[in-house]
Amino acid sequence: MSIKDNIDDLKKDMKDYDAMLLAVTKTHGVDKIMEVYNYGLRDFGENKVQELLDKKDELPDDINWHLIGHLQTNKVNKIVGEIRLIHSVDSLKILKKINNRAKKLSIVQDCLLQINISKEESKSGFYEEDIEDIINQAKELENVKIRGLMTMAPNTEDVSVIRSCFKGLKKIFDNLSNLSYNNIEMEYLSMGMTHDYKIALEEGANIIRVGSKIFGKRMYKNVR
Repeated sequence: MSIKDNIDDLKKDMKDYDAMLLAVTKTHGVDKIMEVYNYGLRDFGENKVQELLDKKDELPDDINWHLIGHLQTNKVNKIVGEIRLIHSVDSLKILKKINNRAKKLSIVQDCLLQINISKEESKSGFYEEDIEDIINQAKELENVKIRGLMTMAPNTEDVSVIRSCFKGLKKIFDNLSNLSYNNIEMEYLSMGMTHDYKIALEEGANIIRVGSKIFGKRMYKNVR
């Protein structure tokens, strides 16, 4: 199927939901990204800072870039101010470093807190029991704005496990929505990828991060 056909299929699946389709461009070149752009999508996600910045330089300025992969401390200064949304804030250290960089640039950087809802050792993110403390510290950081939460479900075929994770994050999201802080606003719930986006939508996601369902199999050479 063509990229156009793939996007049409996704839009059919999303027609009953108010959600953003975030096209994950990991390992895909600018030509394929332009196919998606020309079909109307403007929100694109990358896992790696340098790959994002390289592609950003070659693609139209009206693209909204999202960083969805782990952010290393030594890459913070490169990415803050360059993108719409950092999905993967997984430690207080990273959040404070983002805030410090944004302060130097006199901007406010939008972020999501990555929650390790399944408590898998292989995944980054805050545990549920840490969230209250993180929020209490984040509310004092004037140059970041927490716009919501992100998670990745376990890599399993067990739909009940995936659904339970998404349902758990939605509950946390709803509870945090009752808070009133200047720089914390639960607007985005980023969860669901190619293999589980339908479940995520059913459980309340309003950003789904989709790569291979749009682009096909990943490319590993000549991505530029």
